[in-house]
Amino acid sequence: MTEIRWRGWGECETVPGMTSSDMWTLEQARRYDDEGGMFSPEVLAPTVDALVALADGGQALELAIGTGRVAVPLRARGVPVSGIELSAAMVEQLRTKVTPDQIPVTIGDMATARVPGEFSLVYLVYNTIGNLCTQQEQVECFHNAARHLSAGGRFLVEVGVPSLRRLPPGQAAVPFDVSDEHLGFDTYDLVSQRAISHHFTRQEDGTYRRGRHNYRFVWPSELDLMAQLAGMTLEHRAQDWIGTPFTSQSEGHVSVWRLAP
Repeated sequence: MTEIRWRGWGECETVPGMTSSDMWTLEQARRYDDEGGMFSPEVLAPTVDALVALADGGQALELAIGTGRVAVPLRARGVPVSGIELSAAMVEQLRTKVTPDQIPVTIGDMATARVPGEFSLVYLVYNTIGNLCTQQEQVECFHNAARHLSAGGRFLVEVGVPSLRRLPPGQAAVPFDVSDEHLGFDTYDLVSQRAISHHFTRQEDGTYRRGRHNYRFVWPSELDLMAQLAGMTLEHRAQDWIGTPFTSQSEGHVSVWRLAP
């Protein structure tokens, strides 16, 4: 694996042998659960409903499990869940909710780390496939998912469709949230498929905290090829967790690939 260390606006350096993912700090991990929208019942309920059905009575493995936003309610629905997570700080927050016996987590890179056992479902939600900033690592992530699946098991990815149609000629940035409390925009490198999400979040004293997140955007057809290379075929693709049909106008998708029985 190769680590991409961002030094400035679009600059990076590589360090052989490590993942390219951004590392969540303790401060970021402590703030993560305050991001209200993705924790709302309207978002979580259909997510968990779909994962329960796909697990089909078996065990589930969450890649990039984080603070347990999805894993904790999924376990509460009776699905045994394990996880892989790069950031020990995120797992520290998860441990305020559940014990290691309840949800075991392996610290490591989701493209290579191994977890004991076989799983009927491996899943990766909320655009996290993009945390792997190279195509090679994303391909290896699919292989790693397949290694953990039992015969006939499923791999699910939730991710956005790149917003490149919003880019007029000569423009490199696309806003995705403009409000009194938060300003967010993405800058794109169309050749490398790397992008940066920039966040300016209003604080209680009126100042703004700046943050940014590096990711690699990926197309649905590219993900299908990654799955094929790992011995999986597309079973279903929808626009969202409730099954809205996926079209050329969809801004995201929930895709499920299946390992051969």
